Amino acid sequence: MIDPETLMQYMLSLRHAGVTDRDVLNAMERVPRHLFVTGHFQDRAYHDMPLPIASGQTISQPSVVGRMTQALQVGKRHKVLEIGTGTGFQAAILSHLARRVYTVERHRILARPATKLFQEMDLGYVRVLSGDGTLGLPDQAPFDRILLTAAAEDPPSILLAQLRVGGIMVLPVGQTDAVQSLIKIEKTQDGLEYTELDKVRFVPLVQGMAND
Repeated sequence: MIDPETLMQYMLSLRHAGVTDRDVLNAMERVPRHLFVTGHFQDRAYHDMPLPIASGQTISQPSVVGRMTQALQVGKRHKVLEIGTGTGFQAAILSHLARRVYTVERHRILARPATKLFQEMDLGYVRVLSGDGTLGLPDQAPFDRILLTAAAEDPPSILLAQLRVGGIMVLPVGQTDAVQSLIKIEKTQDGLEYTELDKVRFVPLVQGMAND
């Protein structure tokens, strides 16, 4: 259990970092981050910092998760695709905002415990799939919202094709090992509208399945 003082400081840090949407803040308050942080890093779960997880991946900084979720503008009737499950923190937050969340993870060693954790938390609206996230989920498309938690050099056309007209995609874009730009893409009848939101740093988006 998280003690009230730690939770209060955590929520204040989110607000100070620009997470102001009430629904997003409520969702983040309902998701205990320490359940998604492993090993001796658990004592830093409520610090506003990214933390290492298995397979050389990271669980994102809470304020960045909050700002990305806020930019996605998720509604209760939306079907959301997340690329890059990690330990499942972002998907768990989305599950409190959306009708249905599909999340794809290329590392089976991450997908399996995330699935188990969602079951234990009774988050029945989240489905974890082991697969190549660069391909999306064409069988479930179109999606109202798409979120990438790994940086692409350019917005992937395969995923944009799976976004519904009127939909929103949020993703980091940029070269590996460099500061990247967080981009919001709105798909309209007339084309794509791009908004640059922030400077971020994410692991790269990689094709194929990992050997784990």
